Amino acid sequence: MGAVTLDVADLDATTRYYVDGIGLDVLATAPGEVTVGRGRTASLVLRHAPALRAASSSAAGLFHTAVLFDSQAALAAAVLSVATRYPGSFTGSSDHLVSQAFYFDDPEGNGVELYWDRPRAGWRWDGATVRMGTLPLDPDAFLREHVQDGPAPLGRAEVGHVHLKVGDVETARAFYVDVVGFETTARFGEQALFVSAGGYHHHVGMNTWRSRGAGPRTPALGLGQVTLRLPDADAIGALGDRLRVARVPVQDDGREVVFADPWGNVVRAAVEAERDR
Repeated sequence: MGAVTLDVADLDATTRYYVDGIGLDVLATAPGEVTVGRGRTASLVLRHAPALRAASSSAAGLFHTAVLFDSQAALAAAVLSVATRYPGSFTGSSDHLVSQAFYFDDPEGNGVELYWDRPRAGWRWDGATVRMGTLPLDPDAFLREHVQDGPAPLGRAEVGHVHLKVGDVETARAFYVDVVGFETTARFGEQALFVSAGGYHHHVGMNTWRSRGAGPRTPALGLGQVTLRLPDADAIGALGDRLRVARVPVQDDGREVVFADPWGNVVRAAVEAERDR
């Protein structure tokens, strides 16, 4: 996964949340736009859109952006930082068997997951389905165990997956699996679907928990664009071909394709070399 673009009303306040709270760095600025991430890897592009208004909670769009940390210590440092500076933004925590996750809402209500993956060797599969759960995870106990003395560990912090709100799961499956080309890794009836590439537990999650029956989005604050990283131009070309066969409007310049899913969530797929754009 590449950077997620968010359209925000208050660019300064939202930037402070991700930088001062979560501990990401400002990687680039442009008029009305700030890119945050870690090292050379962008996680979020914050785009100032003061003319837009917030969408209904039942509308399709972003459920959360999930930022992956490479150690429990680094995750604990980020969780402690944002919980200390923005205590009202914490919404919960869970052990998902494949990962440990903490959930927040940024100042404009965009969902954020901060998580660490357990080693892949410990993930359990039933055929092509990965075993995931939602078990209690005590945040205080996690912090006591993993917060270290001294400077907070940094390391990797990049988008590991994106979770979307959609109108129905079967339409989501037909689009993201049959057309885009992901593989289903888990499905929970008509409530949620998880898909990935390369044997990951999921790169894109989709659910109807708040948005069942939602139609196409209208312009609003929140999700601006999801970015997928593909390995080469051949993969970009194959994706573009599948989209055209499915009669999905697509912008395609040979190095990237831009399209929208059935709910108007915009997706940009670019070759891996463009990951830090």
